[in-house]
Amino acid sequence: MTLPAGWTARRPTLDDVPALLAVVHAADTFAIGHPDFDADDVRAALTAPFFDPQHDSWLLTDPDQRVVGWTLVDNPTGVGREYLDVFVDPEHAMALRAVLLDRMLRRVAERAAERGRPALTARAAVCAPETRWAGELTAAGFTRVKRYVRMGRSLADLPAEPPPPPGVTVRPLRAGDEADLRLFHRIHDTAFRDTPDYEPVGFEGWRDRLTDGGRVWDEWFLAEVDGEPAGALNSSDQALEQDMGWVRTLSVLPAYRRRGVGAALLRRAFAVYAAKGRGHAGLGFDLANPTTPVTLYRAVGLHETRWIDLYERSVPAADA
Repeated sequence: MTLPAGWTARRPTLDDVPALLAVVHAADTFAIGHPDFDADDVRAALTAPFFDPQHDSWLLTDPDQRVVGWTLVDNPTGVGREYLDVFVDPEHAMALRAVLLDRMLRRVAERAAERGRPALTARAAVCAPETRWAGELTAAGFTRVKRYVRMGRSLADLPAEPPPPPGVTVRPLRAGDEADLRLFHRIHDTAFRDTPDYEPVGFEGWRDRLTDGGRVWDEWFLAEVDGEPAGALNSSDQALEQDMGWVRTLSVLPAYRRRGVGAALLRRAFAVYAAKGRGHAGLGFDLANPTTPVTLYRAVGLHETRWIDLYERSVPAADA
């Protein structure tokens, strides 16, 4: 598939960050009602591990030389699935998203050949308003495989934090303490082993992937039951512009589930968010999670706010 006359595609550089951010903000506002990216996120995407901006990304300009589209492959571990992002300005480039998708699928085929794999799995996300995008993915051979749900609650009516169940204690992670970080990683890695699509990452790789915005240590917590490690929660600043504290991950070891550990961690996080003056709290989860966390989330006052569908297809390796 080719671009119409006057439209061009080139590789992005860090000098393009402001223009790329404008495209992402336009796309996000259409899809979810507000921007969900900042300049640091764009820079991080262009400098991510296992990503080469000279091969794994395109920038689209219209005949007036406005940047109206951006594509990239996201695979920070270098293994597993390839996540495709195809951002377009909905007022100026919606009709060309399928062309950009075609280019990215060809790049995934090349990446499969480079890694010596017969094929790679590509995935792309679709929000509720993006019916056209869902149709374009289906036409390109994708099928819907799962749904993620985002939940939120107001903190204006947050009740006083109740005491945790007997034997359960919650404390902040100690900043700069590698033993605490290693404990957090062990709990997280063990707890997520039984969830769909989890791709284990060793401690060093996990620590390297933590963003500065995710290292607000007074919003990271460890839980114990009768003195034994049982759960962990960390937060992200990804929703600060929406006046929201965001639970990035909640992990409870299998032996301690349904004993009030998850609720105690969430209530502590909500109390800290509220003390900082934030108006809301939120999180996201996979509906296919076998621990059925939605029951817990509703019990602590969260309710569904929107969903995101994940589409998937296998991409055979390109011929040599």
